[in-house]
Amino acid sequence: MLILFYAICVIKQPMAGTPAFVIERVDGEVKLDSLLTRATQLEKKIVAVAAAEDEEVLEAVVLAVKRNLADFLLFGDSEKIMRILARLYPEYASNPSLIILPTTSLESAAEKAVKAVNQKEADVLMKGNVTTALLLKAVLNKDYGLRTGRVLSHVAVFEVEGFDRFTIITDAAMNIAPDLETKVQIAENSVGIARSIGISVPKVAPIAAVEIVNPSMQATTDAALLTQMNRRGQIKNCIIDGPLGLDNAVSSLAAEHKGIVSDVAGQADILLVPSIEVGNTLYKSLIYFAHAKVGAVIAGARAPIVLTSRADTAESKLYSLALALCSVTR
Repeated sequence: MLILFYAICVIKQPMAGTPAFVIERVDGEVKLDSLLTRATQLEKKIVAVAAAEDEEVLEAVVLAVKRNLADFLLFGDSEKIMRILARLYPEYASNPSLIILPTTSLESAAEKAVKAVNQKEADVLMKGNVTTALLLKAVLNKDYGLRTGRVLSHVAVFEVEGFDRFTIITDAAMNIAPDLETKVQIAENSVGIARSIGISVPKVAPIAAVEIVNPSMQATTDAALLTQMNRRGQIKNCIIDGPLGLDNAVSSLAAEHKGIVSDVAGQADILLVPSIEVGNTLYKSLIYFAHAKVGAVIAGARAPIVLTSRADTAESKLYSLALALCSVTR
């Protein structure tokens, strides 16, 4: 039976030039507000928003400016952007942290936002009122895009009420049925994000329905291969052990009951799911059943990408922005 509530071991890592990342806790519970605090301690970054003429997106942008998280380049329909700001946030209509750059179409907004990141005029790309497909088309453009040759993958960091550690789930949104090679890169992307928020040696659990290797179940054989690749140093800066069921990946008690001895069982930082259906269902289950809070980014490009949806709360968008800002590498 799937267990939606779990514990994860977080290891703090000092970062050169800035204060050490301190995970904020209230009554022993870990808080995503740590990301907001961390983002304000870093060198101020610039976020390029593609098609910013959207109330929910601008709400998150204004919240970020209020917290002094970043400056923003707002690409899109300048008249619509100004109308939304004037109606909802009149005090920010002429804020110097918000630079409005007019475009003639959604395609143009996506292209110019991506180009701004490509040309190092911005550090983070954020999706506005434009489809994911249209934005990713610009991201993957051979001439001005953000391709690195690596797989793009979705990395989500959860705060679950009652627990004192973060949970990272990957991939819930990008890769439909990843093969072994793709899973290697998904793992590496998520490890990079985990390390950027203070988890110096993330523990990765490749999730399957059972904890034993079954040649008829691809998820278990991939998990075993990932484990061996990690042990031989082919996947670095983390500890991988699997296959593990969700219960014994996150619950020490469940692992003990099944007699599983592992450096990861019961304390996984990263849940590496076998398919998008598993990841997406687990992601939404945590939000709607466990009322978890989340911030998420697309990793693997030249810069972090914030792909928000209209169903996301402004708080979730803000956490996603903060996560992206924390994970920027220059």
